[in-house]
Amino acid sequence: MHDLTRCVQHPAVSHDGFKSLAVPTYRASTIVYDDPQDFARRAGRGLDGYTYGLHGTPTTRTLEAQITALHAGERTVLVPSGQAAVAITMLAVLKPGDTVLIPDHVYPPVRHLCTNYLASRGIAHRVYDPLIGAGIADLIDANTKLVWMESPGSGTMEVQDVPAIAQAAKVRGVLTGCDNTWASPLLFKPLAHGVDFAVEALTKYVGGHSDLLLGSITVKELGLRKALKDVLGVLGIGVSPDEAALALRGIETMGVRMAHSGRVARDFAERLQAAPAVARVLHPALPSCPGHEIFARDFKAASTVFSLVIKPEFAPRIYPALGQLRLFAIGASWGGTHSLIAPMDVVADRTVRPWNPAEGLVRLSIGLEEPGELWEDLSRFLDALEGATSVSG
Repeated sequence: MHDLTRCVQHPAVSHDGFKSLAVPTYRASTIVYDDPQDFARRAGRGLDGYTYGLHGTPTTRTLEAQITALHAGERTVLVPSGQAAVAITMLAVLKPGDTVLIPDHVYPPVRHLCTNYLASRGIAHRVYDPLIGAGIADLIDANTKLVWMESPGSGTMEVQDVPAIAQAAKVRGVLTGCDNTWASPLLFKPLAHGVDFAVEALTKYVGGHSDLLLGSITVKELGLRKALKDVLGVLGIGVSPDEAALALRGIETMGVRMAHSGRVARDFAERLQAAPAVARVLHPALPSCPGHEIFARDFKAASTVFSLVIKPEFAPRIYPALGQLRLFAIGASWGGTHSLIAPMDVVADRTVRPWNPAEGLVRLSIGLEEPGELWEDLSRFLDALEGATSVSG
């Protein structure tokens, strides 16, 4: 064999005696077939077969299977982000003339998807009160094909009555989807409560280290999986096995990370209720959070993210007060090892449940730093808010 050929053709080596705890990272664009007949029949391999790297490798399939098992679903498809998971779901089930119902607290890019993209293609949307519960039935008409939920809302933490909404939609033949990123399947399983599409940003808790972008859609019906895969196929959307490998590593510690940070977050939320600058603590485990009773009924525990409503007289100091923090990083997303904090502006995105523009809103994500040092850091922020510390604006 010529040296140039040896450079291309890898030698076979024995795997005898080798067994790793890690999932191998299989990278591929081309999938090699045994013979031309096998290649010609590749379409017959179906959605669970391997035909081209864009459609999956054993690495991505392992992550899909693991997410499916956690949700007690039938199949999962991976997409490049949480927002992509929402968009692909809507594109898979909506056509011109259809209507989707979205909650007023929905992740802002989802509202923008409906307003700026779907609307111009003949797909309407209507916004509903996230606390509407079974009353959603009054908003469902002949054109309604999907009811979207996000529980809790990722900014203002309203907990939706997912079972009641799903049941009201089901009896009218309407599909439902739920963004379950805040809880993960460890704390809430939407499919078990009648939802058709369970969507998550694996970027958050599954990844766990703020270094990947990935989303998932889990279903209980193979027909819904086919609809999703059809959209992914025609749009040429796939995910990198390297991203999936990072997620497979992160998911192994997701349970202990969420349990620890969730306990710290709840402790902080309870203590922050006494802060003079705080009007309300929006943590689903606290009675002050809208939908708390639903949370207590349906969720196993609370996760790591909650928000503070800042009293109007202190709200102008939020930005300079954030500058006093030393451990909390200012940034979007959550679920990583680093604690995060971010000022939120939801006024312009509320049309059904108006938000008081005089109040401030700050969202926290608790990471894995030593809790005492994190509390000291938050205390610096609170002192600056309350004027006990001199800050430059």
